[in-house]
Amino acid sequence: MKHLLAVVFSLCFIAQTAWAGLEMGQVPEEVVLKGDLGGRLDGSPWSSKELRDKVNVIFYVDPDERDLNNDTSEALKKENFPRDKFQSYGIINMDATWLPNFIISSSLEEKQKRYPTTIYVRDFDKVLVKAWGIADDNSDVLAFDKEGKLIFKKYGKLTASDIQKLIELIRAHLDK
Repeated sequence: MKHLLAVVFSLCFIAQTAWAGLEMGQVPEEVVLKGDLGGRLDGSPWSSKELRDKVNVIFYVDPDERDLNNDTSEALKKENFPRDKFQSYGIINMDATWLPNFIISSSLEEKQKRYPTTIYVRDFDKVLVKAWGIADDNSDVLAFDKEGKLIFKKYGKLTASDIQKLIELIRAHLDK
């Protein structure tokens, strides 16, 4: 009986680990958004391999939650991190809303004007949700160091404390 319980416990632990999603210190599985799966606003592909050589922040956003982390976006914009060491991405979970794609794309063009250094990407099929196990139908904020390892994640609205922690982590990793 003890052996059976040990096996069940081990299987539960393995299953939990497999479904845990993106873990701190982990480099995520490579994903490419192109063609029917999505890509940049200009139609060119986007790859998670781009999450190297700079500190990168991803806002993975359900269009219905697009304003949830505006305070975070504004705080990062005010920091004016050096462009050669920092990059931000707005990846839009296009499959998480009933809104038509042309309306979302129009809204993204406006966001691009407000945040000109952010790279905007469309995910038409929840590719990052499926590959990385991140939250769906939400506003997720992920940060990666220069090696592409996850150093910060928060699903939902960031508090003032969360924003400060994110900024401190970015600063700490800019010159590493």
